[in-house]
Amino acid sequence: MSATISITAIPANAFCRSLLVDGRILTITASRRPRANRADVKCTTPNAAHIAERMQQVVRLARHTEVRLDTRDQVVLSMDITPAEAERDWELAAVLADRMVRGLYPIAKTPITAQGHSDAWYLGRVTGTVDAEAGITRIAHLGALSGHADLSAAVSSVRAWFPLHSGGVHDALCWVEVSVFPLQTPGGAEEDSIAAPGLELTALQEVRQSLAAARHFDGKGLNRWRTVVRFGQPRFQGGSYQLALVMADRLARGREFVPRGRIIASGCSSAWHAGQVDTVEGREPKLELILRQAEAGDRVLLPRDWQDQLPPGYAAALRQRGASLACIDRIGMI
Repeated sequence: MSATISITAIPANAFCRSLLVDGRILTITASRRPRANRADVKCTTPNAAHIAERMQQVVRLARHTEVRLDTRDQVVLSMDITPAEAERDWELAAVLADRMVRGLYPIAKTPITAQGHSDAWYLGRVTGTVDAEAGITRIAHLGALSGHADLSAAVSSVRAWFPLHSGGVHDALCWVEVSVFPLQTPGGAEEDSIAAPGLELTALQEVRQSLAAARHFDGKGLNRWRTVVRFGQPRFQGGSYQLALVMADRLARGREFVPRGRIIASGCSSAWHAGQVDTVEGREPKLELILRQAEAGDRVLLPRDWQDQLPPGYAAALRQRGASLACIDRIGMI
């Protein structure tokens, strides 16, 4: 008997309910259609665009621990009523509706009600209950929906830091975190496997293009991972975060030596596919910020073009704080 799911067995629509705090029953409807160059997930909520945006983030993050990547269809999710802004227990219902309409969770003869939310959907973790035909089931991770193990241990997450210069007291080291989960079979386009919830479309495309190109430099880095990218501060301008992003990704995939402390990096590239590291603006304030906040064990990576323009004794000052410095023009085992 073939284990392949027939396309006729996958529903065009699915529904999941959630009980709101005020006693109302919220129904989340998911429909599926050919993607045709549209977004992978689209969400709508009556008069509450921010809740629709949150639902889209939840669904994309919850897909991170799925072992197969199929980007041929677009899933559209909608709410029939609007929950209170602070309510989040509808999140699990959205995840289940998304999985049901893609054939990853069975549709019951009677409506399924789900309650639960998570701050770590990308790890597959959730605290919630599912009320289906078999009764009420409490779950702590999404694998439990199918009787599987907790897959969070298979997610590799690494952070790197980059100087965020805004010209004043708000200057800070900001983190970027890359989480990767291995795909069972090669996925589609590399950029489709990379999610970065909370970023505007232009920034999202830049993140995807940077990672896809830098993985091309690895030779065997493509079509092997689901990826989630998160920023400590998702609102910023410029591309100087790119080197920190690429280094976090390489560390998460086991392509770099792990430092004793943090990776602190500033740099971008016009040719990540060749492993090239280019210079960025704001050299002086960024150097000052890094020196102030560097700690023992940190590894500082800067563009090679900065090497001859470092303040006298800069590298020695970093060493005195227990940090190390390298000015590079190419990525690789650093």
